[in-house]
Amino acid sequence: MQQTFEAWITPIMIGGLILFMAFIIWDLAKKSNAGRFGTIMLFVVLGAGMLGYVFKVVITWLLENGGGV
Repeated sequence: MQQTFEAWITPIMIGGLILFMAFIIWDLAKKSNAGRFGTIMLFVVLGAGMLGYVFKVVITWLLENGGGV
């Protein structure tokens, strides 16, 4: 029962954390009057860590399920 709960809740909570961090980046851009280019740069630079984590999860899933080369 506990393993099933952990298997479901972990991706949900991490997804929520990623969405919350995206909101924080958006709020930072808005409050600092970053403009369009500044907002894009904030999302690219600060979002790179989140994107790296998503890539890690996808690559791990592919390798575990035989999708890798």
